[in-house]
Amino acid sequence: MIELNRRTFLKGAGASGATCALASLLPGSLAALESKQLKGMGKEIASICEMCSTRCPISARVIEGKNVFISGNKAAKSFGGKVCARGGAGHSLLYDPQRIVKPLKRVGERGEGKWAEISWDEAYQLIADNLTKIKQAHGPEAVAFSSKSGSQEKHLFHLATAFGSPNTFTHASTCPGGYEIAAKAMFGTKVKRDLSNSKYIINFGHNLYEGINMSETRGMMAAQMDKGAKLVVFEPRFSIVADKADEWYAIRPGTDVAVALALCHVLIEENLYDKAFVERYVEGFDAFAAEVKAYTPEWAETISDVPAKDIRRIVREYAAKAPHAVVDFGHRATFTTEEFEMRRALYAANILIGNIERKGGIYLGQKPGDYNKLAGEDVAPVLGKPGVKDMPKPAAKRIDQVEEQYAMMWSAGGIYQTVLDATLSAVPYQLHGWVMSRTNPMQTMTDRARVVEALKKLDFVAVCDVYISETAAYADVILPESTYLERDEEIADKSGKNPAYYVRQRVVETLSDTRPSWQIFKDIGHKLGLSEFYPWENMETLQLLQVNRDTELLRRIKDEGFVSFGKPIMLCEPKMVAEFTKAYANAKPADEDGTYGSLLSFKTPSGKIELTSAKVEAMAPGRGVIKFREVQLKKPNELYFIQGKVAVHTNGATHNVPMLANLMSDNAVWVHPVTAGKLGISNGDPIRLTSSVGTEEGHALVTPGIRPDTVFAYMGFGSKNKELVRATGKGIHCGNLLPHVTAPVCGMTVHTTGVTLAKR
Repeated sequence: MIELNRRTFLKGAGASGATCALASLLPGSLAALESKQLKGMGKEIASICEMCSTRCPISARVIEGKNVFISGNKAAKSFGGKVCARGGAGHSLLYDPQRIVKPLKRVGERGEGKWAEISWDEAYQLIADNLTKIKQAHGPEAVAFSSKSGSQEKHLFHLATAFGSPNTFTHASTCPGGYEIAAKAMFGTKVKRDLSNSKYIINFGHNLYEGINMSETRGMMAAQMDKGAKLVVFEPRFSIVADKADEWYAIRPGTDVAVALALCHVLIEENLYDKAFVERYVEGFDAFAAEVKAYTPEWAETISDVPAKDIRRIVREYAAKAPHAVVDFGHRATFTTEEFEMRRALYAANILIGNIERKGGIYLGQKPGDYNKLAGEDVAPVLGKPGVKDMPKPAAKRIDQVEEQYAMMWSAGGIYQTVLDATLSAVPYQLHGWVMSRTNPMQTMTDRARVVEALKKLDFVAVCDVYISETAAYADVILPESTYLERDEEIADKSGKNPAYYVRQRVVETLSDTRPSWQIFKDIGHKLGLSEFYPWENMETLQLLQVNRDTELLRRIKDEGFVSFGKPIMLCEPKMVAEFTKAYANAKPADEDGTYGSLLSFKTPSGKIELTSAKVEAMAPGRGVIKFREVQLKKPNELYFIQGKVAVHTNGATHNVPMLANLMSDNAVWVHPVTAGKLGISNGDPIRLTSSVGTEEGHALVTPGIRPDTVFAYMGFGSKNKELVRATGKGIHCGNLLPHVTAPVCGMTVHTTGVTLAKR
């Protein structure tokens, strides 16, 4: 047991003996952070966490000028006023001597680790000179711009567009792109899960008890603990979510789609599906039903190792709880080339029970403008969209527009890994520059050696980050971004069942010579001669434009941090509709059945949910109907290699954060006792994993909680650059073992491959 008293809290976790290596690399500026006094921007500041992509609402205050205490914002009720371990550790970024606090210029070879501190003006000029040189010689499209999804992307992509490049990318194709593109194809938009009200949850490895999303994780906990929901998990390993399930099935990696289609088969063949819902809202049911007729539970058992009798029983139990039941479509352990079909099959299992816009099922969410129309009055303010008149339209095509099948990804984050194709193979044309903001493709893309090769080939690389990440280590210029506790940003939409807004605000005055990314990219724009595309002066100007100069509204959002408007509504839930129409005198009248079902529509070509898609068929012939295709993930003599998230880290982003590095600095490889016995491996033994593209060394965690034909490791470990002192060389680097393969239609990288395992 560790006791945390005031003294130990104030001391924090900012320093360790290992930090001296980087401090000596860049003398003076880094270690000096520890002696600085924190100046709070107020007694208690509402803001937004940035320790993962969930971006939970938080409340933070400075303690005696020495540290920052971070808790959840109680106004955001679904988040429970809580933060996870990552969120609670955010303060340790502030004093970390390994932060970069001044712009850096490479003075050695790429990746050699030799840097010189330079001024901001020199950094901006260096970037402007190099980007201008590339633009004049090869056109603006020869520079790619990539960013972590969220607030950083807006300002970097604004710069890219003003510069003239169409090549902007988020991390979508390495993480959430599959289920977003599948939803776009079937519903015409993203959809959300109402886990807290579910009575039956079927889960395919979406490990919300480790890959924590505070709102959804708490929702699933409430469903299980308070409402007695049953949880069934199909996953190759005994994860935390499998441990908390009522039933766990160690499914063979890559066969999730077979089980999902078998669920649909039973729903249709046993007439357990909602015929009225399908008739009213679904397009392409007949073609889908004809396809899944062959996908029996007995067939699925031979592929997945999940017993057919259990599949049938689970489907019947699930249907009995309809429509307040859900098949979770979120992140999972196995990503294959059939990612698009897998996600569509999961959505299909929801659609068939008619759980759309029903409690415990799936819903589309309420944006302020649509909500106001429904209420017949202005319940929620509609934010303005500050823009620039006559923004130039890039003349060139995007580098990921080679194949029409990826059309839905072009405006949804892009196919990130095509940056490598365009750099190394000039497909469809040669890239010469790459500008990045808080993204780490060295960890999140597959085939690390290929990423290194691409970075070395480029004429110019600029990175904006808090640390010298594994990717930033190969840059020509690194720009130090202020931590999320030191910067203001635009108001963001956090609407769910009713409209909501929240905002990130500075908690403390900036400790050092860092800047927020919005300012960095604005300054670069000015240096590039693009000032006409930056009519706003600062972040407050942008915020005022967002609230249409309503200073009272802006003050309220800043004071409360998270502001929701109106009553929650799901269009097909009679009780919620009754409460809604009672609350608003001018609300649209309910249908005869007490719902707003007649208003439920979808942004698809047919205006309905598309189980079978003519649009997809035109883009990717043969894929209009959801079907099973066998995938070859490994050779007969190999083991499946899968990865997943852990509760104290965020993929490739947090492994050098002091408190989190102390909590977990390594990722042991899970190995089944039978497999370990055959190879003479004991728990803790040093081991070697070898795939078609790389070799990694680590140590074994021998456990019965994984299939004998599978090994597992948490993502984000094993950094190979010396600048990340705490994280360098610690554990297995997953990206170094994964081959460069892109899934059809959704463009996802593939995160499952075959490896050989040996004792070192």
